Amino acid sequence: MYLTKEVKAEIFAKHGETATNTGSAEGQIALFTHRINHLTGHLKNNRKDYNTERSLVKLVGKRRSLLDYLMKKDILRYRAIVKELGLRK
Repeated sequence: MYLTKEVKAEIFAKHGETATNTGSAEGQIALFTHRINHLTGHLKNNRKDYNTERSLVKLVGKRRSLLDYLMKKDILRYRAIVKELGLRK
């Protein structure tokens, strides 16, 4: 499994406030970004895996909605997470 408990805790500790704060928007956005990058690499090797492609599109939509929420709620946190993760917007 590519996403173990330790990796998840590390992502939430780095981008969220603590390793156990899994509800923070920044932590969830970072986790979605990690999963999106993994699925993108998988799809480069398996072009016809349409189920993975569908789940990738759903993840991108979830991340986008979280980013929109964060942009409305606190623009400084939004700009910080976008810069930290290297997202386009």
